[in-house]
Amino acid sequence: MSGFAFARLAGDGAARRGRLATAHGSVETPAFMPVGTAATVKALTPEMVRATGAEMVLANTYHLMLRPGAERVERLGGLHRFMGWPGPILTDSGGYQVMSLAALRSIDENGVVFRSHLDGSRHELTPERAVAIQHALDATITMVLDECTGFPVDKGVAADSMRRSMRWARRCRAAFTERPGYGLFGIVQGGVHGDLRAESAAALTGIGFDGYAVGGLAIGEGQETTFRVLDVTLPHLPAERPRYLMGVGKPDDLVGAVARGVDLFDCVLPTRSGRTGQAFTRFGTLNIRNARHADDPRPLDETLDCPASRDYSRAYLHHLFRCGEILGAMLLTWHNVAYYQRLMAEMRAAIAAGAFAAFAARFASEREAGDGV
Repeated sequence: MSGFAFARLAGDGAARRGRLATAHGSVETPAFMPVGTAATVKALTPEMVRATGAEMVLANTYHLMLRPGAERVERLGGLHRFMGWPGPILTDSGGYQVMSLAALRSIDENGVVFRSHLDGSRHELTPERAVAIQHALDATITMVLDECTGFPVDKGVAADSMRRSMRWARRCRAAFTERPGYGLFGIVQGGVHGDLRAESAAALTGIGFDGYAVGGLAIGEGQETTFRVLDVTLPHLPAERPRYLMGVGKPDDLVGAVARGVDLFDCVLPTRSGRTGQAFTRFGTLNIRNARHADDPRPLDETLDCPASRDYSRAYLHHLFRCGEILGAMLLTWHNVAYYQRLMAEMRAAIAAGAFAAFAARFASEREAGDGV
């Protein structure tokens, strides 16, 4: 079993080209993790996900603790065997999902008490319980339990929330069982306030984690604010550890965040958009339901090494969505995940070549050409 380690292989400005070694294989960074909330990347088989070039996926503690239950997954051999994904898996601790249950939960120093959105049953999630659940799932990367601060929110509320999360982070560190090739990530909070973000980063690095996530963004603050928060946060994080921006985002969000030194991403956007008829391309996004695609014989992108992108016409995809056929959601999701993986591969190559600025300029100009051409 390999150890958990991050190697920086190249740099171009603040952008970093790296490799993350884990017990379940290595991950080339910067990397995008498809979201498999309930132990599945919606509409895709694990083989389809792997074929896009994805090396690590994300699953969610909150959803899996409710069903089928972490103990059941553990009895069945762990999450990798359960979902048929042998590669690395990062599990979100559930803090964001619990935040979204505002009317169904209460938070105190011990943790969070909430009622299931499924059946109203009562549950308690403490830092220790969150780590234990992720251990039972056999998560390659465990995330600390944090309180995802809302937006907009008073600075005093953001400060109290962040400091509670830092106390929880220390408890998560104490509860985590060290194993070769497994890691625990801390999560920086503090809202949109640079001084709170710096305080949070200092607290986490003082505790010591295998990687550091920036949480509490992509919740309505806008791209300009997201980038400003990254600009004031990332310099406070250890350069030798991986940096993970949670829940982000659109293709131009990824390019901007990589330029600032982020290594890992996740977001439901490519899969959710695929199920609703939106395709991402190097020339922007297109809605395959639009009538203009009804007679278009072109594929979505014949340069992508993905059957969904290369082998089916836009007219056929339009037909599938107009008829409500499941295959349409599968194909468009497959294409979107493949597009995201190619975008990450292009950024890795550009950083290694010392040409990231030229790549970013070309990316922007192609999108300005517009409308998913």
